[in-house]
Amino acid sequence: MLKKIALKLLLHKWKRGGFNVVFWDGEQESYGDEAPAFTITFKQEPPLRIGSDDAVLLLGEAYMDGILEIEGSMDEVLRVVFLNSPPGANAADKKANAQSDSAAQQRNIHHHYDLGNDFFKLWLDETMSYSCAYFKTPDDSLTQAQLQKIDHILKKINLRPGDRLLDIGSGWGWLIIKAAQQYQVQATGITLSTEQYQGTRQRIRELGLEQQVDIQLVNYQDFEASQPCFDKIVSIGMFEHAGRENLAKYMRKVSDLLVPGGVSLVHTITGMFEETSNAWIGKYIFPGGYVPSLRETVWLLPQFDFHLLHAESLRLHYAMTLDRWYKNFAGQLSAVRAKYDERFIRMWSLYLRGCAAAFRVSGLDVYQLLFTKGLNNDLPLTYRHLYHDAI
Repeated sequence: MLKKIALKLLLHKWKRGGFNVVFWDGEQESYGDEAPAFTITFKQEPPLRIGSDDAVLLLGEAYMDGILEIEGSMDEVLRVVFLNSPPGANAADKKANAQSDSAAQQRNIHHHYDLGNDFFKLWLDETMSYSCAYFKTPDDSLTQAQLQKIDHILKKINLRPGDRLLDIGSGWGWLIIKAAQQYQVQATGITLSTEQYQGTRQRIRELGLEQQVDIQLVNYQDFEASQPCFDKIVSIGMFEHAGRENLAKYMRKVSDLLVPGGVSLVHTITGMFEETSNAWIGKYIFPGGYVPSLRETVWLLPQFDFHLLHAESLRLHYAMTLDRWYKNFAGQLSAVRAKYDERFIRMWSLYLRGCAAAFRVSGLDVYQLLFTKGLNNDLPLTYRHLYHDAI
C-alpha cells in the first residue's frame, strides 16, 4: 500500500498533458489537465523505493523489466514527459558530467558502440551509419538517405581533390572512404570504438585504399599532428559524447589541426537548454554523454576565431531515421534474442521509439554547423551547390 501511495504522489507531479494509469490491483486513475492520450498499465507492483522522485527512471526500468506496458502513441508519452520537465529541472553540472580522461571516454563508448558489428548490422542500413540520415523525400530508403547525408556533408565543406580530410568519430568509415573515392582526397578517421576501427580497417583493405585512407583507434584529445595539416575536419554524432567540460577542448583540438582558412563541420544533437540527459538515458544508453545546447556551442566559436557560415536543423530527419531503425530492429527480434535477453530488447525498443518521439515533440534537435578557421574568401557565394548541382 505504501508503494502505491508513493507512486501516486510521484505521478501526480505530472500535472500537464493527460494519461491513464491502471495499477496492479485493477484500480484506474487519470492524471494531468488534458484528456488521457495514453495508458500505463502496471502488470505487477514495481520495486519502487519510497521517496524516489525520478518518474522517468522508474517507469523506464519498469518497462525494461516487463512490469508495465504502454498503450498509445509514444509521441504523446514523450510530450507529457517534456511538458512536465520545466527548463532548468536537469541543469547541467560540469562535475556530474565529468569524463575528461581518455579511459573514461573509452569505457563510455565501449558501453554503447562495442555491442558488436553483428548486432548493429541487424538493423542499421548497409552503410552502417549510426547517425541522422538526410531525406530528400519521405519515401527515401534508409540506405539512400544515409548516402545522401554523406554527400550533403562533403558538398557542404566544399571538398576538393588533394584536400586533407579528418573525420573525428568516423564510425564504420563510409564518409572517409567515399571522400577518397569520389574526391581523391587524403582521408583520416579516428574512433574510440574497437568494433568500428576493425570494421573500417577491413573495408579499407578490401577496397585497396591503404594509400588514401587511414583509420586510427585513438581519442581525439590524444591525436597529434606536427602542425595544422587538415584542410577540412568533420565530426558526425561525436560532439554530444564529449562531455560538457570537453566541448571547448574539442574546439581547441580542431583549431590546432585545421589550417588557416580551413573548413569544419560539426553534426550534433542539440538541446534547447544546458541540461543533462534524463537519468534513464544516462544510466542505460549513453553514460557520460551530454547534449549541448545550440547557443553554448555557437558561443564557443569566437574563442577560436571560428566563423559560422551555415547552420542547418535536421530534427525531423533524425525522427525519420530512428523510425526506420526501430522498424528494422523490430523485424530482427528473433536474431537479437539469440544474443540478448528480453530486458535488453525492451530497453533498446524504448530507446529507439522514445528518441524518435523526442525529436518530434520536444526541443531536442540535430544541427550541422559549418565554420571556418579565420576568414575564407574563396568559398562559393551561395549554397546552391548543396541542393541543385550534381556531383
